Amino acid sequence: MSVKNFIGLLITMLLTTAPPTEAQQPTKVLRIGYLTAGSLSAQSPRIEAFRQGLRELGYAEGKTLVIEYRRAEGKFDRLPALAAELVRLKVDVIVTGGAISTRGAKEATVSIPIVMAQDSDPVASGFVASLARPGGNITGLATLAPEISGKRLELLKEIVPRLSRVVVFGSSTEPANAQSLKETELAARALGVKLQHVDVLAPKDIETAFRAASKGRADAVLVLASSVANSQRTQIAELAVKNRLPAVYYQTEFVEDGGLMSYGVNFTDLFRRAATYVDKILKGAKPAELPVEQPMKFEFIINLKAAKQIGLTIPPNVLARADRVFR
Repeated sequence: MSVKNFIGLLITMLLTTAPPTEAQQPTKVLRIGYLTAGSLSAQSPRIEAFRQGLRELGYAEGKTLVIEYRRAEGKFDRLPALAAELVRLKVDVIVTGGAISTRGAKEATVSIPIVMAQDSDPVASGFVASLARPGGNITGLATLAPEISGKRLELLKEIVPRLSRVVVFGSSTEPANAQSLKETELAARALGVKLQHVDVLAPKDIETAFRAASKGRADAVLVLASSVANSQRTQIAELAVKNRLPAVYYQTEFVEDGGLMSYGVNFTDLFRRAATYVDKILKGAKPAELPVEQPMKFEFIINLKAAKQIGLTIPPNVLARADRVFR
């Protein structure tokens, strides 16, 4: 074989055996920060729904994507530092599990995209300019449906026909509570029910709230959405049962933790849908131009064990409307 032919054969072999240029480039592992004010165990079903949403979109944890979890375990003052940690890690997106977490992330960065898995009123919270045009680095999903607070009062009236006095646990620091309380008051007037509002700003206020309910001879309790209530679900549910007070809550987890009933947004669905926002942003969409979605699924849950402990019989027509019944 001539030298010329040998060199030609060698070049051909090198070209046919060398891997393509694209294959030589390592696949970038995407990093998602997940920030929550509570514990991961308390949000386990929601987190799993979010992860499932990512899997359905083709992401493989540990291969194409890594989730960096940071949780405050109910110590809200830790959130700024935890959010700053995620910023230092240079995550591609930060997903927040609630309004107080979103605020921590917002204060930590104006450049990293933030996806709210849920927020009661992101406009009132100052997170977005409008639902249609967020305008900054934050977008995601809202639970903005204050009118359902009135529906919760109606459900209480159905299971407690003699209902005349209801204590409302709310938090004046939650932007959406004012509108929710207004809707509850409208329903109360129509139903002939007197409301007593108690401001619950910290965990220490919960026992005080129940003492106020007892002193005011309340027939039932209605809990409005707040970070404090969510972080103390078990305590609130247990005290309601201990005081033999029928209570209605805004999310399923209260019922899972022993509460009587809940009517509200399907939070698991919201967290699953949050994955679609992450996907769009990772593919180049700008948070400022991604409209905030409002809830599409609602659910009514009843806990018959709690009803028995309170000494309450749930009417068959109410049971028939429940999406789930815990026995």
